[in-house]
Amino acid sequence: MRKAYLAAAGVIAMLVSAPALAQTSEITIGITTTTTGPGAALGIPERNALEFVPKEIGGVPLKVIVLDDGGDPTTATTNARRFVTESKADIIMGSALTPPTIAVSNVANEAGIPHFGLAPFPVTPERTKWSVVMPQPVPIMGKVLYEHMKAHNVKTVGYIGYSDSYGDLWFNDLKNQGVPMGVTIVDEERFARPDTSVTGQVLKLVAANPDAILVGASGTAAALPQTELRERGYTGLIYQTHGAASMDFIRIAGKAAEGVIMASGPVMSPETQDDSALTKKPGLELNKAYEAKYGPNSRSQFAGHSFDAFEILKRVIPVALKTAKPGTPEFREAIRQALMSEKDLAASQGVYNFTEKDRSGLDDRARIILTVKDGKYVPAK
Repeated sequence: MRKAYLAAAGVIAMLVSAPALAQTSEITIGITTTTTGPGAALGIPERNALEFVPKEIGGVPLKVIVLDDGGDPTTATTNARRFVTESKADIIMGSALTPPTIAVSNVANEAGIPHFGLAPFPVTPERTKWSVVMPQPVPIMGKVLYEHMKAHNVKTVGYIGYSDSYGDLWFNDLKNQGVPMGVTIVDEERFARPDTSVTGQVLKLVAANPDAILVGASGTAAALPQTELRERGYTGLIYQTHGAASMDFIRIAGKAAEGVIMASGPVMSPETQDDSALTKKPGLELNKAYEAKYGPNSRSQFAGHSFDAFEILKRVIPVALKTAKPGTPEFREAIRQALMSEKDLAASQGVYNFTEKDRSGLDDRARIILTVKDGKYVPAK
């Protein structure tokens, strides 16, 4: 049995020659993620989690090719096209950030290859057929935050988020779902992912004096507004999206992280789940392996996204192999069909039930709400 190839960060994985690719003795999975640049805090856990996924499924070896896109949509597009033309990939995954994930989805849908998005992204009609989304959709995660706001008598909200499609997803959800639930948006501010200061935006937010502030950011950059808001004397509630759910956020924000309210996937706290929860077993499995390798409290929501894609493949690949061989259009179509037909696909971040219209396939089992107390994540009240 061949060992699946896994490239280190920034190193291009081995690419086999065209004649070898014509063989059908292995399943080729191309993954583009962000292991350098401002989004590396998201992409590195996704890459690391690949050390704990199967090397074969259904008796067929997996060839896993990992490329770094640096968070750049153009590079992600180039990587995806290499998977299509050079690697003849059966499955494509990526990326860690929303803009490059959109780019990868476009290529996958043009080529007719199943695509697992590892960042939240809008699945428009032209991306519907071949793409599915591993992270929880913003409306599911947003709702739990707005419910918390309502329960704590929050009437006015300020927003600060990325000046890109991820920031747009969250601001639009706040408008479309939060406002009807009773909150008024009093200020909107944006910042770029590489920014090292948000002082101007924070001063405007503090001057508006909202009851709460929602931060629409991800990775370690989400700690920047968190820290500056507290340094500038803001004492209201600060809400963070699931894009910030990692131990790195606490490490970077320090004492400013105390009391934050954060939407999260269940992988961040499987120990607190009921034994009947289908997300508990895979969550414990991933965290045990991940923290044994990378240290206590190194768990990350982003590791769950790539790990869970393989949890799903463990269910759908054996089904697809009954009707087609790897390396063929028929196999790719069989994977797509199996994604729709297999139900209750349990993983660390949720229980997936994909349909032709619902490309995330998740429900309320895919979310929890946390806060930080004494430097640790605990369930929020």
